[in-house]
Amino acid sequence: MTASSTAVIAPAADTTVQGAVKPPAFIAVEGPIGVGKTTLTHRLAASFNYQTLLEEAEQNPFLERFYQNPQQHALPTQLHFLFDRVKKLQALRQGDIFEQVRIADFLIDKDPLFAQLTLASDELQLYQTVYAKVIETLPKPDLVVYLQASTDTLMERINRRGLALERPIERSYIAELNDAYTQFFYYYDATPLLIVNAEQINLAEGDGDYHNLLNYLLSHTSGRHYYNPAPLP
Repeated sequence: MTASSTAVIAPAADTTVQGAVKPPAFIAVEGPIGVGKTTLTHRLAASFNYQTLLEEAEQNPFLERFYQNPQQHALPTQLHFLFDRVKKLQALRQGDIFEQVRIADFLIDKDPLFAQLTLASDELQLYQTVYAKVIETLPKPDLVVYLQASTDTLMERINRRGLALERPIERSYIAELNDAYTQFFYYYDATPLLIVNAEQINLAEGDGDYHNLLNYLLSHTSGRHYYNPAPLP
């Protein structure tokens, strides 16, 4: 993540959705590490001609140290993520509300998941105090898309992309995180929610898988829905 106070907003291209169906103005894509949320964020942005709001986790200066020694570096890692996401959303809030068409690869409501998994009790209490103060009045998405996959699939995707800072990640941490996401979204009702089974679909390279999801999303923009696609041959 970047320490800049300016939201990272990248221009989108290649609009593939024409005016018949209007997508939600502010979409957040979520899911555990390796599930493909940033990939889907970029593809949706291109389809809708929206701009992206990206968390850029690799810019967090504490993250690599956290993966190597979680107990020592959990608190600064977590606070850096929190403050950076808040800055990005504040920049979004301060813009013209009628021009805010954005897709983010994070939902700030799920930030406490990581804190609960990694922080000692006194650190967690400090984090919760800060969190409660800084998230007031932040804009909420019009739709959240939650990508789900098994821990084995997440580990396979993490290993396949081969990022140096992710090499120390242990399977036990991903399993705990994956379970925490499942519990969080089981009870989540703050916004419309689309839960996507991403276990066997290829959103990075599979145009068929992506366009099937896109069509489903455009017809399910309110309420709570679960998309469980069959993989294409």
